[in-house]
Amino acid sequence: MSQTQITALIPLRGGSKSIPDKNIKTLADRPLCAWVLKAACDCDAIGSVYVSTDSDKIRQVVEGLGLPVTVIDRPQQLAQDHSSTEDVMMHFASVVPFETLVTIQATSPLLEGRDLDKALKLFEAGSYDSMLSAVRLKRFFWNDDFTPVNYDPLHRPRRQVFDGILMENGAFYVTTRRMLETSKCRLGGKTAVYEMGEHTAVEIDEPEDWVLVERVLQKRGLR
Repeated sequence: MSQTQITALIPLRGGSKSIPDKNIKTLADRPLCAWVLKAACDCDAIGSVYVSTDSDKIRQVVEGLGLPVTVIDRPQQLAQDHSSTEDVMMHFASVVPFETLVTIQATSPLLEGRDLDKALKLFEAGSYDSMLSAVRLKRFFWNDDFTPVNYDPLHRPRRQVFDGILMENGAFYVTTRRMLETSKCRLGGKTAVYEMGEHTAVEIDEPEDWVLVERVLQKRGLR
């Protein structure tokens, strides 16, 4: 798979209820969106990086970062509270040519370019149709009806030998154009999981998440 066939898309909507201007609010030492934009630009396998936004303010911030990123306008009807990521992906597919799309969410600033490079090598090697990023949680989960999800209480495993359970961390999704246009979904067909470190499990949706991720970034010496 050549570099020119792989395109990254970062959807950045202007409206945010829980954290105003979330996508461009400063996290540690840069706007939130800058973390994943840098990760995408650092990935050798990605040929081009795009932002889809309905916000002039976001456009100005992104263009001021000095990164090789193209900003496209998102139609207002695709920037509503009920609009889905798939809506944005389908619109993007109608205006930008690509063979493989890497959709990256700004709410996962702990993503790094090397994660994307490793994931895309796995994606190509396995001839997959789609891929999601996930973390392995070695926790014991229960259903609302008080039945265990992923272990037998009568044979409680030790953490060292417990496989745990994979949870989407929302950092990125990889989809071929063919699969996206056929299923109109980010996932489908032969699907792979790229496992990331447990510290990447946090997505920034609430103010508490912001504080937690900022501490992680500072502890890891930023990037």
